[in-house]
Amino acid sequence: MFRFRVRPVQLFYLILAILLLGASTAWAAPQRMHIMEGFLPLPWAAFWWVVAIPFWILGFRRVRQIVTARPELRLLLGLAGGFIFVLSALKLPSVTGSSSHPTGTGLGTVLFGPFVVTILSTIALIFQALLLAHGGISTLGANVVSMGVAGPLLAAGIWHLLRYRTSAWLSVFLTAMIADLFTYVVTATQLALAFPDPLSGIVGSWLKFITIFAVTQVPLAISEGILAALVFNLLRTSAEVEFQELGLIRSVVR
Repeated sequence: MFRFRVRPVQLFYLILAILLLGASTAWAAPQRMHIMEGFLPLPWAAFWWVVAIPFWILGFRRVRQIVTARPELRLLLGLAGGFIFVLSALKLPSVTGSSSHPTGTGLGTVLFGPFVVTILSTIALIFQALLLAHGGISTLGANVVSMGVAGPLLAAGIWHLLRYRTSAWLSVFLTAMIADLFTYVVTATQLALAFPDPLSGIVGSWLKFITIFAVTQVPLAISEGILAALVFNLLRTSAEVEFQELGLIRSVVR
């Protein structure tokens, strides 16, 4: 059972992150999130499904290893999945056919690695597509590749680069923030490939998409980084046994 102890400074940054997320959400009108159903041309939708399949296989294997060998980590695994689902359900309108939102994948990557997060992201995306009409099944492959593959893979690299060189909160903050931002670099690439500009081609289209995304995504990424660092610090004190199992207690600079 987790026991949370919140320090005043942690409470301040938690409130700050919530205010940043809330202000960004209130600033924009509701719209479908992720790349919506039927928006991508069929060849591109099929292509991203094919790209996602190997990562699903690796992710399922890794999740099975965790729940079989370390069943005590199931609660923490569910928490990481819930974190992804809740944050990625906060939608802000961006370019036509897509939207901006936090991803929640950075924290899960720190805890369990990128391939587990691929599965957690896929579950969240399926539920959102079927129950909330956010995203879609035809575009599931593309959304998984951007949010559940590319972002977590880069996040894993950032985490392993920083975990021994700086404090835990800063490492988690940068990991979560960069994972969020890179997700939208990939989404902009996916949209640019599918819809190149008639005059400036793929590059011009990409610049247009990434510029529009940046308006909402940069503050979202910063607020997600703050929130992920706070949750990580709370878990480190309330789920110490699980963190020892994951090798996170001794492997970060306090």
